[in-house]
Amino acid sequence: MQYFYAFLVGGAICLVGQLLIDKTKLTPARILTGYVVTGVFVSALSLYQPIVDFAGAGATVPLCGFGHLMAQGVKTAVDQHGILGVLSGGLIAGATGITAAIVFGLIASLLSKSKEK
Repeated sequence: MQYFYAFLVGGAICLVGQLLIDKTKLTPARILTGYVVTGVFVSALSLYQPIVDFAGAGATVPLCGFGHLMAQGVKTAVDQHGILGVLSGGLIAGATGITAAIVFGLIASLLSKSKEK
């Protein structure tokens, strides 16, 4: 059932994004940024962790999950380092995922050939 719940929640998040693309004049970049900010906001209200507990990767893989990760990192860093944790917590928490995206993007760019339009 865990896979079903992950599919259900992740699919619902993607459905909302697709509806925003189709029905509004928002650019994809604004929608993606909105997802991250929404994840931070919902996490700050302590409402995102129950969704993560229910759906697992269906809630952590989409960009809302990245916002949640950053908010949790800030919260942990503030507990450990005080107010300076606000500046470093989100970056420390998201560093692994960001680094992996950069490295795999570099590898993909080196292995593929660009095509002229």
